[in-house]
Amino acid sequence: MAILTKSRLTALTENKLGTRMFSQTLNEAKFQNKSTATVTVFLSHCHDDLEQIEVNKVIVLLRNSGVSVYIDSLDSSLPPFTSAITAQRIKDQIKQNRKFILVATNKAIQSKWCNWELGFGDAHKYIDHIAIIPLADSSQVWNGNEYLQIYPRIEESELTSEYIKVIYPNKTYKSLSEWLKS
Repeated sequence: MAILTKSRLTALTENKLGTRMFSQTLNEAKFQNKSTATVTVFLSHCHDDLEQIEVNKVIVLLRNSGVSVYIDSLDSSLPPFTSAITAQRIKDQIKQNRKFILVATNKAIQSKWCNWELGFGDAHKYIDHIAIIPLADSSQVWNGNEYLQIYPRIEESELTSEYIKVIYPNKTYKSLSEWLKS
């Protein structure tokens, strides 16, 4: 299995779909209705990564698997400045969404909010409904912490470049689409 790099994620989304289809899928994800999706995902991420659009690419990757993605930065009902209300609404969303995925970039691993969300997600989703996407920079450097080893990881299979798997700590695995449906 191979940790996804930012450039490989681009190849799996923008390059594969084309820029127009990528933009259309991302736009649909921003305005989708949760009630129409059978599986919903809370996507934890570092807001700094939004500017470099890695998170958007993960949204498109998941959306192409037929799931609804909740991302707090797109939630207009959240207060403009973080507060206790923000924390409570995020807790509610983690509980309401079936799956929890952390986009584990080097910045996200350092973020206190991402670590707080992961801890809360752990308490409500562990082990079958939580996963991390280790996302290395283009130099293939990922600074994952030891505690992240207890979570299932979403990685690219070395068998084929188009097959994404969720690998559990005990080395068993499922395809991403199978995991999202479970």
